[in-house]
Amino acid sequence: MTSEFIPGPRNAITDVPGILVGQAEDEGLQTGVTVLTCPDSVAGAVDVRGGGPGTRETEVLNPENLVRKAHAIVLTGGAVFGLAAADAVTWALSNKDVGLKLTPGARALPIVPCAVLHDLSLGTDKAWGAAPPYASLANEAVEALTDTVQQGAVGAGIGARAGIERGGIGTASLALPGSLTAGALIASNPVGSVRLGDDGCFLAWAHEIGDEFGGRRPGPEASVPEIPDFRKITGYASGNTTIGVVATTATLAASECKRLAIMARDGIARAVSPAHTHFDGDTLFAVSTGTADIGDDNREFIVAQIGAVLADCVARAIAKGVFHAEERR
Repeated sequence: MTSEFIPGPRNAITDVPGILVGQAEDEGLQTGVTVLTCPDSVAGAVDVRGGGPGTRETEVLNPENLVRKAHAIVLTGGAVFGLAAADAVTWALSNKDVGLKLTPGARALPIVPCAVLHDLSLGTDKAWGAAPPYASLANEAVEALTDTVQQGAVGAGIGARAGIERGGIGTASLALPGSLTAGALIASNPVGSVRLGDDGCFLAWAHEIGDEFGGRRPGPEASVPEIPDFRKITGYASGNTTIGVVATTATLAASECKRLAIMARDGIARAVSPAHTHFDGDTLFAVSTGTADIGDDNREFIVAQIGAVLADCVARAIAKGVFHAEERR
């Protein structure tokens, strides 16, 4: 699939116009927050496949419900404590007059879904003192919003692990025919491996464009990853997840965004083995910014094409996050 298209100019989810990303982290505590804003989105959805998710405001995105879109999405470390980051983002955006207005002149009500990853057993002891740092980190992330996305051990990915190695934040995009663009932003903290066995090549190698995550190809000793014996695993398998956001310029309904989230989630399985375990909280949000009308002719086929492209973007973003995290060792 990736050979048919090329990345956008940034090779990042911010190639979808209207999307900005801000990140903040605490190096000492090895935890952080990543915020994606999409104030003009027309639709949103979420797909949860992990056995241990930690989320907020997912029901509001269901196609049968009223709002069905988001103004921002938060990816954060801290497990249950990290959910406080979404509260801070909600207040910060409302103060910027971003959100729903139920009556003229009313306070803006931002819709801010959130997914957390578990980084509490990694790095430091998370000695937070009076309160966890996620609200303050979220405020820093909002103030740092930009169209340039740092990758690796930053934001929500600073304390992440991908199997037994360092995880991180990764992003990727693809430009489709016309004005269609698709992109992914992923925080990788899976219990599974992101590499083939023996020679260390990324599982997602076949989806790589250029040398965006090192250009390594399978050698003669390459093999599929060994399935972990979870009965013998301690420590790092106590909480994991792959969480992220996919976005497109296509004007879509919430039900179509849901289909994109479902299809894009396959990118996790292309890049991580095993995926969606009881130990993972795999959660993927999808948003449509609505700047490219795809019309009604062959609409279902176009949506399917976007979903396939997004699955490739997710796989690439996972590998890129781990690859760039290696650079910060």
